[in-house]
Order: sequence, then C-alpha cells, then structure tokens
Amino acid sequence: MIGRISARWARIELALAAALAVSITCLILLNVVTRSIGAALYWVDELAIYAMAWMTFLGASAALHFGHNVAVTILTDSLIPVLRRITAKMVDLIVLAFALCMIWFCWRWFSPYQLALHGFDTEAFQGTVFNFIYAEPTTTLGIPKYWVWMVMWAFALGATLHSVANLLGQNAAATDQDT
Repeated sequence: MIGRISARWARIELALAAALAVSITCLILLNVVTRSIGAALYWVDELAIYAMAWMTFLGASAALHFGHNVAVTILTDSLIPVLRRITAKMVDLIVLAFALCMIWFCWRWFSPYQLALHGFDTEAFQGTVFNFIYAEPTTTLGIPKYWVWMVMWAFALGATLHSVANLLGQNAAATDQDT
C-alpha cells in the first residue's frame, strides 16, 4: 500500500514539475518578448525563479521514488549482491533521516503549532516568537514568501514517503504494477 501511495505521489510530483517546466519556458519567452519591445515585466523573472525552485524540489522527491537520483556507484558496483542491497538500504536510511530532519526543520521554521496558539494572528505570533516568516513578501510579486517556501514541506513529506517505501522494498513493485 505504501508503495502504491508513493507511486501515485511521485506521478503527481512529476506532473507538477513538468507543468512548472512548461511555465518556466513560457515565462522566459514572455520575458524576452516584453524586453525586446521595451516593456519589461519585472515580476516574470522572480516567478520563473520560484517555478524553477518548485520544479527542482518536486523532481528531486520523485527521483527518490523512481531511483533516478544521482549516485556515485564505483564502490557499490564492485560489491557482491548482498552487500550491495545492504548498502542501498543504508542509503535509504540516510535519506529517510535527512527527510525527517527536513520535516523537523520545517516545523521549527514555520511554527504551525505556535501560529495556531496565537489564533493565526501573524502579528501576535511575530511579536511573541520573533519569527517573521509570515511577514516577508516577495520582491516583485508581492505575495507572502511562505507560499514559495511551502515547497520545503512538499519535498520533506514526499522524500519521507518515498524513502519509507524504498526501505520496505515497495517502490519497485508499485512502479511495475502501475506502469
């Protein structure tokens, strides 16, 4: 079941990453056209950068599911199959530990519990906790930056799901069933 959830989540991540890649291309083309006619839209650059960051994090999380992450295999390729599987499980454990740390850091950074204790009043939250994450706007778009930073939650949760499925040995089976 975890493998199927991981496979579906990875497909969603890839679909979103692909849509963001298309949007980046369109934004860059829009930027080229508007600059060439002397009517530059400055918010386009910032939006393209944020789309690229989201695309990268979503793609990296999906890569964990599909096993397409970057790896140096010169050592593991020379190991016997049993040691190769043990090494792969150790890597999956390290990835899981990293993902869980990311969730912890996101929890500390976004402080959703503290925000809820303050009745979702960001000014009271900031005055008490001195965490200004909810107050900082983007430079040209004018939206709160925490919306951009939410990709950290998406990555951490996706990486946790995929690494747990990998540890349980369910990603390959779920991928084979769903394709």
